[in-house]
Amino acid sequence: MKVSKKVVGVEYAIRDIVLAARKVQQKGMKVDYLNIGDPVQFGFQPPNNVKQALIDAINKGENYYSTSEGLEELRDEIAKKENTKGLSIEADDILVTNGVSEGLEMVISSIVDEGDEVLLPGPYYPPYASYVKLHGGIPIEFAVDLENSTPDIEDIRKKISSKTVAICLISPNNPTGVVFNENSLRELVNIANQNNLYIICDEIYDQIIFDEKFVGIGKVADDSPVIVLNGFSKVHLMSGWRIGYIAFNHSSKLDELRENLPKLARVRIATNLPVQYAALESLRGPQDYITKFVSEIKKRRDLVVKRLNEIPGLSCPNPKGAFYAFPKIENNRFGSDKEFVTKLLESKGVLTVHGSGFGKQYGSDHFRLVYLPSLETLDSAMTKIEEFVNQ
Repeated sequence: MKVSKKVVGVEYAIRDIVLAARKVQQKGMKVDYLNIGDPVQFGFQPPNNVKQALIDAINKGENYYSTSEGLEELRDEIAKKENTKGLSIEADDILVTNGVSEGLEMVISSIVDEGDEVLLPGPYYPPYASYVKLHGGIPIEFAVDLENSTPDIEDIRKKISSKTVAICLISPNNPTGVVFNENSLRELVNIANQNNLYIICDEIYDQIIFDEKFVGIGKVADDSPVIVLNGFSKVHLMSGWRIGYIAFNHSSKLDELRENLPKLARVRIATNLPVQYAALESLRGPQDYITKFVSEIKKRRDLVVKRLNEIPGLSCPNPKGAFYAFPKIENNRFGSDKEFVTKLLESKGVLTVHGSGFGKQYGSDHFRLVYLPSLETLDSAMTKIEEFVNQ
């Protein structure tokens, strides 16, 4: 039977690799799962007031379809949050989605036609390339200096063509932890303006920052065609509840998109209403749990980066945000990063993700691991990785 050619290009290495882990477990080996960036799975739960808000919404009968754009009170609070990062927007500039992934697909499907090109930071979060391919586009990777957290501006300029429609940014970045500074963001906005391109900026990890103050793209956006993607899965520890949002900057260049993209929101009806009330509480309630969460994650980052850089044959830049390390495999005797990750899993029971799953051009010869588990689990996993590399 026929299968659409479009779906063939869809990949998600982070979850695809789990199939191999299940086979290892079936043989009786314990597996350390360092592949999925879900803080809730590692014991970081949303605070009780947020859980209670969800329960209360259900008990009060808030179980019907919300407006397709999302609960107005929530959109108002989201706008306030984004305005503290530099934007100047209102509730009507926000569209609530079922996670950032839905928001990303809505944006990509609204701007990409067959043969269009979208620039992605190399390496990148896999759904960016998958959605571009799904809608007939071509993902183009641009270089990023992982040590200094800076985009290669000249490389970007070289890769812009008459077919380019957008530049995507992910800051803090998944899988590298790179965080772009204000100067880099300003340069990227200028390039986009010069070439009449959309700027899609994913800031889902915006408060998970370790060493420097986070600068959102809103601070340098002015009246540029900037679209911010964000949500509640990471910072607000609500991953399984699937809620995110699109924020449109005030720009006349976005007028047609703002008119047409919401049609996709209406087609899919609405976002989960009780969860919207929980998200509202997560913005209005105490925020101290975020500081504690980030403090715990920083300890884990420091341990993992130190241990990785002590292993001959591996080198790892210091992630500035999010909760991922992206070490490079020097002189890989297995030939490919995917083979390295597979053999590590089969021999030591440590599940990571091959770097080429985040873009072959700049992700190859790397692997990604999540440093969300306990310090004890991470220390043990680093020992297993060291034994594997040295064997």
